[in-house]
Amino acid sequence: MTRASDTQGGPVALSEEGLPGWLDPVVRAVRTVEPRQLSRFLPPADGAGRQSAVLILFGEGAQGPELLLMERAGSLRSHAGQPSFPGGALDPEDGDPHADGPLRAALREAEEETGLDPAGVQLFGVLPKLYIPVSGFVVTPVLGWWREPSPVGVVDPNETARVFTVPVADLTDPANRATAVHPSGFHGPAFLVESALVWGFTAGVIDRLLHFAGWERPWDRDRRVSLDRRS
Repeated sequence: MTRASDTQGGPVALSEEGLPGWLDPVVRAVRTVEPRQLSRFLPPADGAGRQSAVLILFGEGAQGPELLLMERAGSLRSHAGQPSFPGGALDPEDGDPHADGPLRAALREAEEETGLDPAGVQLFGVLPKLYIPVSGFVVTPVLGWWREPSPVGVVDPNETARVFTVPVADLTDPANRATAVHPSGFHGPAFLVESALVWGFTAGVIDRLLHFAGWERPWDRDRRVSLDRRS
């Protein structure tokens, strides 16, 4: 059984063995959640869209369970300046997008963007593919346990503005939750954490994970945060 993952062509596998007990609700949610329970935006039936993957990495910090996030550089063409999971489009060397390609891509992109050592990550689950209409990405969310934490930070400032972790306790705190409203008419869950406003695709996935893991706490859905049209 493979736990460590190799982005240079070696085996990449999923394993639930040895995970901390607090991740059990997440593991159960990943096994049972349906695509429509995660998002109304699903991949086009005609196969259109650019295949990509993100790494949803759970670690354990001084304040308990936490998630690794990054803030995208403001100069990027897609989702500039937004907090997000590490990730990006699949490269040809990642392999089959319908097999382990998304696993490789999630680890490779996380390494390129945050300096994360993939050898310390245990991948344990994959969520259904989702779609981001504004950028045309078909995204596979890959879940991992940061079994052996490694230093992380900005690798290329042209891609990443900062790298940070967010305690799950802060994400579930009702005081940090709101509904983001964009001038385009978009509205969805948002989190005000670590001096950042997390919204859009990333916030939507976090919101659903908290809900189906049973970690969600009642929060004021009428609390609004307005987004700039440039967001």
